[in-house]
Amino acid sequence: MSPVADHDPRGAGAGFAAALRTRRLARGLTQEELAARAGLGVRTLRELERGRVVRPQRGTLALLADALDLVGTDREDFLTGTVTAAPATLPLPTAPALIGRDADVAELLDLLAHADLVALVGLAGVGKTGLAHAVAHATSGTAVSVTITDVSQPTDVFAAVAAVFGVARAEELPDRPALLVLDGIDRSHRSAVKAIGWLRARVPSVKILATSRRPLAGAVPGAVDWQVGPLELPPSAPGSAADARRVPAVALFLDRLRQVRREPVPDAEIPAVAELVRRLDGLPLAIELAAARGRVLELPELLSRYGNRVLDLAATDPAGQRLRDAVAASYHLLDEPEQAALRRLAMFRGRWSLELAEALLGFNAEAVLDRLVGLGLVSVRGPGDLRFRLLDVVRDFATERCVEHLELRGLRIRHAEVITRLAVRLATDLVGPASGAAVSRLDYLNSDIRTALRYAAVREPVIALRLAGAIPRWCRLRGRDVEAHNLLRRLLDDPRTAGCDPLIRATAQVAAGMLAMAHGRGFAELWPTEAALEVLVAHGDAAGELAARGVLSGVWQAVGGADESRRHAEAMLGLAIRTGRIREIAVSQNNLAWHDIRTGDLATAARRLAGAGRRAAEAGDARVQALTQANLAEVARLDRRFDEAVDLARRAAFASAEVGDPTHHVRALGTLGQALAESGRPQEAADVLVELAELPGSAGFTAMIGGYLALARGDRPAAAVAFESAANLLAGRDDIRDVLEALAALAACAAPDDRERVLGELAGIRARGGLALLPREHALLESPER
Repeated sequence: MSPVADHDPRGAGAGFAAALRTRRLARGLTQEELAARAGLGVRTLRELERGRVVRPQRGTLALLADALDLVGTDREDFLTGTVTAAPATLPLPTAPALIGRDADVAELLDLLAHADLVALVGLAGVGKTGLAHAVAHATSGTAVSVTITDVSQPTDVFAAVAAVFGVARAEELPDRPALLVLDGIDRSHRSAVKAIGWLRARVPSVKILATSRRPLAGAVPGAVDWQVGPLELPPSAPGSAADARRVPAVALFLDRLRQVRREPVPDAEIPAVAELVRRLDGLPLAIELAAARGRVLELPELLSRYGNRVLDLAATDPAGQRLRDAVAASYHLLDEPEQAALRRLAMFRGRWSLELAEALLGFNAEAVLDRLVGLGLVSVRGPGDLRFRLLDVVRDFATERCVEHLELRGLRIRHAEVITRLAVRLATDLVGPASGAAVSRLDYLNSDIRTALRYAAVREPVIALRLAGAIPRWCRLRGRDVEAHNLLRRLLDDPRTAGCDPLIRATAQVAAGMLAMAHGRGFAELWPTEAALEVLVAHGDAAGELAARGVLSGVWQAVGGADESRRHAEAMLGLAIRTGRIREIAVSQNNLAWHDIRTGDLATAARRLAGAGRRAAEAGDARVQALTQANLAEVARLDRRFDEAVDLARRAAFASAEVGDPTHHVRALGTLGQALAESGRPQEAADVLVELAELPGSAGFTAMIGGYLALARGDRPAAAVAFESAANLLAGRDDIRDVLEALAALAACAAPDDRERVLGELAGIRARGGLALLPREHALLESPER
């Protein structure tokens, strides 16, 4: 007796054999695959399908039912032996609940109402099969599913389709409305395409929904490709735990985690979940594999183990699916030139354009990109030209292939060169009416700029010097002046850059001076920047000279070199007039207004600033407009026209925030807070203090506002402490006159023992900077309450 069943010499098991074969074909399984899934021998399965078994043992039937994913009455009939043939139609495979695809299901149902062949196309693991079956379950009519295998022949496809529709042969298929899901047609593409063509001609009422890693449009006339993308991700900005839980990628992870862990995830751990699914790029397979690991790993452990090596995720079953294999399946659909292109594109860290791709690849990239997008290896998101990107798993896989081909170092240098050329080109637009678009573009390229700088600084420092020297304005506007200045200083001191093009070094040095000035360290770069100016003048680089003189005028102003500051400002104005640069005329006039304030001529300073504002508007430079408005507010405050100062400062603070200028936003708020405190509006001044507390570089102005508030309520000791702190914090920054004001206020409220010392410091700073006391300072020093 066989350990499986009795032999059936009369063929009584033929009905069961036919039913078993049709179900196997419907699932797209070979005899070997079904035997492996059921834990049976291949010979045993062949005997069953040949009808040589009368009554299979129930244990064998249970193993086969599990392997065939049978459910409901179909499973019960199969187990009890009452099934003798295929049902009219086979039920659709069951699958875990589909999450985050409701809109996709609705769109596909609408599309299938007008198209007879739709292909769900995308990267392996993106969820094509689950989405196809969800659409099939949601359709109102008959829906069946057939899985294509890598050994399927057209006859196998015909037999499987006949089986799921409950007929003996494909020629007997009824031409009535139904939905046929053909899952995985890329596994045997030619056979599937041939079968699809025959089916569309034989049963035109049957609509076909196919899944494939490669596009079907073009291979089959009238086919519609529908790209399946990853699930929606939570935003990087923190939000509520409740909102994050509703985001599809997070919801899928939490749902699958509940299958292996009883304890719910508390709200405190939701940010870790959000970070994990972002690193997994919303890829359903990656999310499900990560959630399965939650049986033994806590969320922080999942992040630390797999956050930066997503490709290592695999099913807990040693024979189960691995994420690396899923990506490899799509990669191997490419020919060698396409694979090489993907490896090169893996150097991009963020979003990129067709132009950037062609610069990196060195040839027209339209055809290659069309192929990569069609296979789901490159995603397209958002409007504009910077719309292409690689999923992290694809980039990581392609980078591994770069290492195998010994090409990683060369490609990283090429990437740094491409990004540098673009940054140098964009640098000219960082001033003027195009500045907003240029800043936004650099923001999009942020991760690529950082990657290029990190690698080139070690391997090719001249490239890094050129890149860092091109973007100081962007770095300053984004609050990275300290980081960028430190990098530039290291690169300028690197012996490997000593012999490079003098213009590259001079431009980088001016950039270092600009960045150092932004955080009060301009004096350290003063003399190197003076030397850089000489190089720029000698080479006739007018733009470089204007930038250098603007920096030097500001640095000399901050350290008290009034004559040198004025000399550079006047030279800048003359060069700007000669070369017809309206924006630079506005900047130099703004700088010269400081010298009018220095000598106490507030009326001339106001007229000059008003003219500079008009020039800035003519040049279309919103940042310089905001700067001149902030300085006009400061002149009004110094002239004790507090209401006007408050109005101008509010507008300047708003404008500087709009253009993304953190340095002058802080100054405008500082002027606003001081004007409010001095004019007896303490609550409004306190509100400004709250806003300033969140901004870097605001400590000096915060102390000044606190000093004036203390002085207004009669607390002179507290005012003295605040003004002394302000004098120390403001020293060496962009305006030595701020220090003079702090010292004058300190002398007005200092104890008698300290007053003479402070007056001596005040006299010294006036002599060093050629500064005149304004009526407001005289009034403070002569106050009878001192």
